[in-house]
Amino acid sequence: MNKEDIRVVFMGTPNFAVPSLRQIVESGYRVSGVVTAPDRKAGRGRKLKPSPVKEFALEHGLTALQPEKLREESFLNELKNLKPDIFIVVAFRMLPEAVWSMPALGTFNLHASLLPEYRGAAPINHAIINGEKESGLTTFFIDQEIDTGKIIARRSLSIEEEESFGELHDRMMSEGADLVIETLELIRKNDIQPTDQTNLIKDPSSLKKAPKITKEFCRIDWTRKPGELHNFIRGLSPYPGAFTYLNYPGQEPEYFKILQSGKEEAGHQIPPGVIISDNKSFLKVAVPGGYIHVNELQQSGKRPMGIIDFLNGSQLIEGMKFG
Repeated sequence: MNKEDIRVVFMGTPNFAVPSLRQIVESGYRVSGVVTAPDRKAGRGRKLKPSPVKEFALEHGLTALQPEKLREESFLNELKNLKPDIFIVVAFRMLPEAVWSMPALGTFNLHASLLPEYRGAAPINHAIINGEKESGLTTFFIDQEIDTGKIIARRSLSIEEEESFGELHDRMMSEGADLVIETLELIRKNDIQPTDQTNLIKDPSSLKKAPKITKEFCRIDWTRKPGELHNFIRGLSPYPGAFTYLNYPGQEPEYFKILQSGKEEAGHQIPPGVIISDNKSFLKVAVPGGYIHVNELQQSGKRPMGIIDFLNGSQLIEGMKFG
């Protein structure tokens, strides 16, 4: 089957999906349409803003569909009118069977983990938070359950010791686009041998999960050990960001995100959360078994700041705490 004979419909919304769509277009495949999220209000003016995938689609003259509900008959009819041979999904929402079962060549998804590990909405974050040294990318055919379909291809990636979520996200964004093209080529050449995920699971109870990141999940627990907290902070950096509150004597606590940190193991008897600083060049926070060094942080409503810039504009009082 020739590339130009395969009618591809691409489904995705954020920046993570754009390189995959770009490579599909540049590789010569026929993209008959793009499905993405409706425009959302953003910025101070609260003006409607298209998704990154829609922006790419418009720049390249591609048909863009933006359904509010994926089960609506009008949307399903629009999809059928595109005469799709295959759906490719990258960073989109869960599809109903009426959608994913439509194309003759199936629907495959790019997932940012080595499935079956880290099924869920936030695999990159949770892999770093859990201190993993390796992760990867998987393409699989979508079925009734979330992230459980038969695997088409996988690619392993090492996680660097100090790598943040944002850095690994960007690497996976690029590598993922390559894997999407590799998968599309395998399907085009009818050279696939899908692997049932159950064959890769020795103990279902030991599978690591990657649930959606909630705001409350992001709050820093200063009673955790240095290594755990350091991984937690870099696993949420730069967004959504691990946050805490600075407790000023006699004032309302102030909200801060900690964006970059360092870890130090040391014995001490200082209560968790207490700040130690020379008010010039360093700020560290006592935790059980050591300290967390705060290297970059962001006050509510302000830009991120390196710790020296922050200390130049602040006067910390002995005994102040994060909590």
